[in-house]
Amino acid sequence: MRLTLLAILASFAAACSSVPSAAQDMSFNSYLQLLVARARAEGVSEQTIQRMTYNLTPNNRVIELDRAQPGTPSASGNFSPLQPYLNTHVDAARIGGGRRNYQALGPLAAQLEARYGVPAPIVVAIWGHETNYGSYTGDFDLARSLATLAWEGRRRELFATEFVDLLKIADLGVQRSTLKGSWAGAFGYPQFLPSIYLRLAQDGDGDGRRDIWNSRADTLASIANYFRDAGWRRGQPWGVRATVPNGFNWNSVRSKLIPPVCNRVHERHGQWRTVREWRALGVQPQAYLADDVMSALFQPDGPGTRAWLLTANYRVILEYNCSNYYAMSVGLLADEIAR
Repeated sequence: MRLTLLAILASFAAACSSVPSAAQDMSFNSYLQLLVARARAEGVSEQTIQRMTYNLTPNNRVIELDRAQPGTPSASGNFSPLQPYLNTHVDAARIGGGRRNYQALGPLAAQLEARYGVPAPIVVAIWGHETNYGSYTGDFDLARSLATLAWEGRRRELFATEFVDLLKIADLGVQRSTLKGSWAGAFGYPQFLPSIYLRLAQDGDGDGRRDIWNSRADTLASIANYFRDAGWRRGQPWGVRATVPNGFNWNSVRSKLIPPVCNRVHERHGQWRTVREWRALGVQPQAYLADDVMSALFQPDGPGTRAWLLTANYRVILEYNCSNYYAMSVGLLADEIAR
């Protein structure tokens, strides 16, 4: 389940007034009729409704996977080290694949950056993390998965909305056999949810379609548009390595902000200060960052270990998947791809 899902969770907190509070109090088929009625009311054609719901049954494996998702850890400050994650996500194979795909872009790389303001290596790195450059996109029937998750009821409004949006995608002419993906509803090379596809997917090759299942140009343009929409700042890196003086007082720069989502992620970052202010405290960036750039100090493995100054663009990566492990590995993979 990717950031596209995590970033949407907060926006669907309110329950849908047309859906009962305990969907499993009724049969799957009865609940499915509520979803069908909603899709019909939102303009989905009868032909699409029929082909997307024909013989639809709940998927117990999807329910098992959803209920196995970890909750919020109870102990603050206990984190797994970063390097083991990097060893499997920024390895030689993924770096090599990223460099080959980046080089194959030719002029498209510059076109993407000119249009969206997002460096092509970052976009390629997301593609590499999500589906290993398109080698695996998931094989769950999305209509079945999303209907099951909505019926299960744990995050009903989220998945009910995604189910209806999936039918809207099918109404554009996409075949049900194409609409396969992860158990949680993400699909295509960039692993978008249906609502994200409808809002942000792009036609990168000019053929009139937004084909994130087969087209590299469409995929990378769609990811770049997602990043632009999330606030990527043109010309800024995601972060740079930094040196921290011995005996640095971390408590003096610890952030007191409590973010509305992903608190465990953000509690590990220092306060937002200008690079000039960090320099005055003895924290020195090891690559160029303008003195007025706002940044946060981050030492993933604790005081005395490797450190970075993170910019606002790091938070854009977190919008894709709210995990420091994910965001760090995307940034570091992008740096390796660009070498």
